[in-house]
Amino acid sequence: MKARLVVMLLLCGLVVVAAPFIGPPMPPDARDFILWQLRIPRTLMALLVGGTLSLVGAVYQSLFANPLAAPSTVGTTAGATLGALVAIVLGARSALWGLPLITASAFAGALGVSLLVAAIAAGRGVRMNDLVLAGIAFSMAAGAISTGVQFSADSAELLAATRWTMGHLPQVGYQGIVALVPIAAVSVVGLLSLTRALEVFISGEEHAESQGVNVRVVRMASIGLGALGVAGCVAWCGPIAFVELIVPHIVRRVLGVSRRVLLPCSVIVGASFLALCDAASRVILPGREPPVGLVTAALGTPLLVYLVARKSR
Repeated sequence: MKARLVVMLLLCGLVVVAAPFIGPPMPPDARDFILWQLRIPRTLMALLVGGTLSLVGAVYQSLFANPLAAPSTVGTTAGATLGALVAIVLGARSALWGLPLITASAFAGALGVSLLVAAIAAGRGVRMNDLVLAGIAFSMAAGAISTGVQFSADSAELLAATRWTMGHLPQVGYQGIVALVPIAAVSVVGLLSLTRALEVFISGEEHAESQGVNVRVVRMASIGLGALGVAGCVAWCGPIAFVELIVPHIVRRVLGVSRRVLLPCSVIVGASFLALCDAASRVILPGREPPVGLVTAALGTPLLVYLVARKSR
């Protein structure tokens, strides 16, 4: 396993270094501007978002004992979409605390719905199936309200909403990265600190309790910290599909199921995976880059089908 780990880390490092240079040729007179003000900030955003989403996906899959668990399980994505759509339809153009109002609204929606689920997780006698049902209920409610909001939008607002829901890496410069770093750092460091407790969860909640793990606290902390990280990422970039779902499966297939390896490696692989997808979007349609969410979906769907088919053999 050590050899595979080293190879994986080397490949991830190579991707991160090469990603800003992949794309259409840069004109000599604008090379420095394109590289340092456009591509490198966007690559850094991809690293932050990809690493955070992948870690949250790995934690949720461990917590819910479900290989298909994702931020959508607790309504985070649906809440962010609702918040963003409300801001778009209201024609938000101003900023709140230095953040674009659409971003702030998406963050509030994602965090609000997820914290409702986290509050339920804090209750006594609540099982994981109850949390899944609560997440589905909140997601459906947010989705229904989002549909109503879109019904009242005009064509320009609908186009803006559609583009946002595709998932993208915006050109926010270094200021946007500085705004996201604290949120991502709290989420990632907090979730990694729960590694030991989540390792015990492999054998079920009863076994975890017998090992001295406070199941309610771990559930609430995992959902809350995961929701915080995903809310920040989705608020800036929209719902980028498949990263949080496919990356933990890849790491688990290559390096095994140990959470001590799975969680930190999901951060590294997820970061480089999204950076690679962003670089690929620049060469698929030169001059007209598709949203990175379409690229992750195009790569993630067949890969997930392959992994499921291979596991079922």
